Amino acid sequence: MSTEKTKIIKLFQELLENPQNRLVEQAAESGRIPIGYACSFVPEPLLMADRLFPVRLHATGVAGTELADNYLSSLLCSYTRSILEFAMDDRYDCIRGWVFVPSCAHMQRFIDNFDYLKKPGFCHVIDVPRKVSAVTLAWQTEELHILAKKLSSHFGMDMSDASLMKAIGEWNRFCGVMRQIGDIRKRPNPSITGAEFQSVVMASLASPKDLILPHLEALYSEIEQEEGAGKYRARLMVVGGHLHDPEFIDIIESQGGLVVADRFCTGSIPGFRPVHVNGDPVRAMAEHSFEKTLCPRMMEDFDTRLKTIIDTVREYHVDGIVLEIIKFCDLWGVDAMPLVSALRKQGIPVLKLEREYRLGGEGQLRTRVQAFIESMGK
Repeated sequence: MSTEKTKIIKLFQELLENPQNRLVEQAAESGRIPIGYACSFVPEPLLMADRLFPVRLHATGVAGTELADNYLSSLLCSYTRSILEFAMDDRYDCIRGWVFVPSCAHMQRFIDNFDYLKKPGFCHVIDVPRKVSAVTLAWQTEELHILAKKLSSHFGMDMSDASLMKAIGEWNRFCGVMRQIGDIRKRPNPSITGAEFQSVVMASLASPKDLILPHLEALYSEIEQEEGAGKYRARLMVVGGHLHDPEFIDIIESQGGLVVADRFCTGSIPGFRPVHVNGDPVRAMAEHSFEKTLCPRMMEDFDTRLKTIIDTVREYHVDGIVLEIIKFCDLWGVDAMPLVSALRKQGIPVLKLEREYRLGGEGQLRTRVQAFIESMGK
């Protein structure tokens, strides 16, 4: 690894250490308004209009959820409890607005308690439908128009079509660079590891896009012609729910697996698709949110999720899939059984792992990954 690449990767890792990194603070100090969000159904370009910028909520490094456990059951997923813990501990004090999606019963409980405990000045919940059709697309479009009007009224932001088109252009430019970096992972010996790539993705989603973009471009310029990261035993894909901590992937890679593709809530496939506008930019963002999210909450969409995974396996020459599920997650818990069965019928090896949001049980994780790689004859 070159000295310059090491320096750039370290920068992304440092940005991910805090839920409000120095780029967020820098933008907020200049008068810009950070909006926190926790779901990929929230359209990031809409939160990039005028002086707004989106911050993906994460609680990397959370030590425990003692405060949140007083309000959320221990049988709820640890992601919702972790971000409530950070909110109650004022770890998101720069954020001036919040946009949520009641994607599951656990997140609904989080939203109720967050609103009760923090009483935020601006908090909006997008009612996302659970099926994709002409009717639900119109529904989603209207929901986003309502959000745009509320942002304009509360913060005095310019949410005109021209302003939204500019924001979409900025988002598409960001996505273009992220896809260029991600495409390097298709190579036989990629010059970026899965853990490094996850640090880049999460730090970028939690930062103002215009401020992180120069660092992304510098990284791509550095690794575009660089030799591979080293030898590995198997090319792996990680699938599942919220995965924010790159250390989880680093442990997988410590056993000889190289993570070259992802398909989880905060992942890059197909999360960094550009927004295609043909008329109303708000409708375009509604279409985009359905195309890029592929969440198990969506009814009659299993075949699309499965096909995306299988196509990615072939495109990235993946040897096996690690399916990670946060403990007590209803959505991924239900989706996992038919998903594992369907993938194995296609001849794709699958390792199903249940985990907490906070990294733990590293020894057991290493043992299971090592056994999985050996079971593939690698």
